[in-house]
Amino acid sequence: MKRFGTILLYVVGALACAYLALFAYRMLTAPKLEPGDPIRIFRNPDAPKYS
Repeated sequence: MKRFGTILLYVVGALACAYLALFAYRMLTAPKLEPGDPIRIFRNPDAPKYS
């Protein structure tokens, strides 16, 4: 049981590190937004209009 707990702790830690690495990669490679830039929203033209 102690071994299972240790393995589980390592797995959770590895997942947390992977998540943080992907988050940092996404933040560093995201396009920079400038004031006045148009917001591009892609919508399916066949989607129903609810308004």
